[in-house]
Amino acid sequence: MKRFPLSVFALGLLLFTFTSFTPPQKKDPPEKRIEDLLAKMTLEEKVGQLNFVVGDLFNTGPTVRTAQSDKFNEAIKNGQITGIFNIHGAEYIGKLQRMAVKESRLGIPLLIGADIIHGFKTIFPIPLGESASWDLAAIENGARVAALESSAGGINLTFAPMVDITRDSRWGRTAEGAGEDPYLGSLIAAARVKGFQGKDLADPRTIAACVKHFVAYGAAEAGRDYNTTDMSEYLLRDVYLPPFKAALDAGSATLMTSFNELNGVPATGNMFILQQILRKEWGFTGTVISDWQNITEMVQHGYSKDHAQAAEQALQAGTDVDMMGEAYLKFVPGLVRSGKLDQKILDESVRRVLWLKFKLGLFDNPYRYSDSKREKREIRSRENLAVAFDMARKSIVLLKNQGNALPLSASTKKIAVIGPLGNNKADMNGTWSFFGEEQHAVSFLEGIRKYAKGAQVTFAQGCDLYSNSTAGFAEAVTAARNADVVIMALGESAVMNGEGASRADIGLPGVQLDLVKEIHKTGKPIVALVSSGRALELTWLDQHIPAILATWSLGSEAGNAAASVLWGEYNPAGKLPLSFPRHVGQLPLYYNHKNTGRMYEGDHSEPGSERVYKSRYRDVPNTPLYPFGYGLSYTTFAYGAPTLSKSSITGAETLTVTVEVTNTGKVPGEEVVQLYIQDLVGSTARPVKQLKKFQKLAFAPGEKKTVTFTLNAADLAFWRQDMTFGAEPGDFKVMVGGNSRDVQALPFTLTSL
Repeated sequence: MKRFPLSVFALGLLLFTFTSFTPPQKKDPPEKRIEDLLAKMTLEEKVGQLNFVVGDLFNTGPTVRTAQSDKFNEAIKNGQITGIFNIHGAEYIGKLQRMAVKESRLGIPLLIGADIIHGFKTIFPIPLGESASWDLAAIENGARVAALESSAGGINLTFAPMVDITRDSRWGRTAEGAGEDPYLGSLIAAARVKGFQGKDLADPRTIAACVKHFVAYGAAEAGRDYNTTDMSEYLLRDVYLPPFKAALDAGSATLMTSFNELNGVPATGNMFILQQILRKEWGFTGTVISDWQNITEMVQHGYSKDHAQAAEQALQAGTDVDMMGEAYLKFVPGLVRSGKLDQKILDESVRRVLWLKFKLGLFDNPYRYSDSKREKREIRSRENLAVAFDMARKSIVLLKNQGNALPLSASTKKIAVIGPLGNNKADMNGTWSFFGEEQHAVSFLEGIRKYAKGAQVTFAQGCDLYSNSTAGFAEAVTAARNADVVIMALGESAVMNGEGASRADIGLPGVQLDLVKEIHKTGKPIVALVSSGRALELTWLDQHIPAILATWSLGSEAGNAAASVLWGEYNPAGKLPLSFPRHVGQLPLYYNHKNTGRMYEGDHSEPGSERVYKSRYRDVPNTPLYPFGYGLSYTTFAYGAPTLSKSSITGAETLTVTVEVTNTGKVPGEEVVQLYIQDLVGSTARPVKQLKKFQKLAFAPGEKKTVTFTLNAADLAFWRQDMTFGAEPGDFKVMVGGNSRDVQALPFTLTSL
């Protein structure tokens, strides 16, 4: 055998490398470019495209990266990661992309992901708060601004929207979703996806959405985050799946698996939901991403014996990308070489990841998200803050306004702002807002002082959010006694809700309720601003405080938005996206519950002492304190008797429902007119009511509007006993009103399909 000099051999190897691994030509269609790349990739490089790691700026999981930056850079050069998440900065990300494109063997650009949950630098209300607006256009626009800012900061993928239905407010992640109703949740899910993604993912002012968490994560037992979930397929399909289907129908590019197991099988390795439903029934061809380490966590679930088996099970089930588990990186090449894992399965996952990068335009221009001039121009712009202010006002819900305590009068001269959230900027942004700097948020005190022209505004914290100290009570009581009106800023801090923040007690944390009681003893008028990421138990406040506003976590413009509502510049029009309980013991609580064989039909306003063999509590009423869809206004609305276009329809016909709504007050206002139906008899028992339509309308004082809804057989469909989807002929009720409780009902019949 002839031996070549080392220098000649090295030159030949260099030439071979150059000729063998020329990047695919841009003129070729993406399909060919992807197949060319796949043909050139080693097993390790393929697996690298399925490995998503967290950057060095923020940590949103239970472990912390200890790798030095040079090791991080080497991983990019070696093709060991598909992307990095929770980093930002156009210049910084441009450097990383140059490293990936210029210094790695195949030049594949990076995904840059982030948890853009309700804004990037301009922070919007938490998603639950936005959902209270029932304003789909505003919600879509909020996601649009979030996409504009985050893409200007170098990000091309957001781990949002979260569309989990939640019926138990103990669950901390209630804050991230749209509440308890699958119809409202589906519409909001679609709106958010459209806002993030726009009309073309290759537009550098858009970002890819990742709808999460698939599926039934919001039904965690006892409302405890990451806990197990067990439910029937009927419930899964009727309640928990629809928002995901709506988000994917709206074009969501990716989907994230959930932490929970479902009926004994962890979601990340669940063939039924990932293959049968997602891929086969729904035809989803996009990328599926695990949540933080939830591939390796299948070992803790007791479903996988070790991380190698977890990697095999997750990839076979259809989880394409491993986030922060490194199980794929460590074990998939060996699984393929040993024959335990079919390489075709690996290749298909890699194809989906590469397709995502092509759709984002990264192969054609990997630096499209690295425009520093645009970053400076578009982040926290005046226009973006104006959109956030509008969204924050629309998110506020007026829960009580006894004696027209609100809006405040311009003649009010002395105002006391009291409470741990009064002069608090840090908690205005709420959970999942770590890109937003707290110094930019407008506190309630700042907003009130801005709007209280000529009035004397004093502040006393009274207590804090975390201790039981009452040392500040005396100062707060003095401030209240010297005021004409007291505005109490109460509720949860940002970290008291969100991921890993379940609470067994959903009352006001700490000694806040004791503080309210002391202020109440002064006899001064009190307005309560209640900030939270869930439905709180507010029974005492409802019984004793004249005016209560649900202010959630309103974001950058929190103080200005709240003050705008307090002084009537904006008439609140929010409606609750979830039921507020009288007591935590009622949870889970939701309006669209089923009948029972022993429904309690008595007076629900007061519990009874007698023993009644009906489905009820002895100590509290069954009903919520504030029902789903509820919210007051500074004006009043009168509903006329609804009418139907006919008393019966066939499956080919439509039913028109008409109702006259009148603004009977003296100020303009908006009303969300809601339509519910009840299927009286079904092959499976149906809920007592289900939201099917709504319209949010603006009314001038005294204005009357005729509101029309159209129903058809599709609106009456559900998952039937034989596991087919459709309507069933029979008797129904249609109900119209301003919330799920206060409705007027009419009967109609579906005679045939």
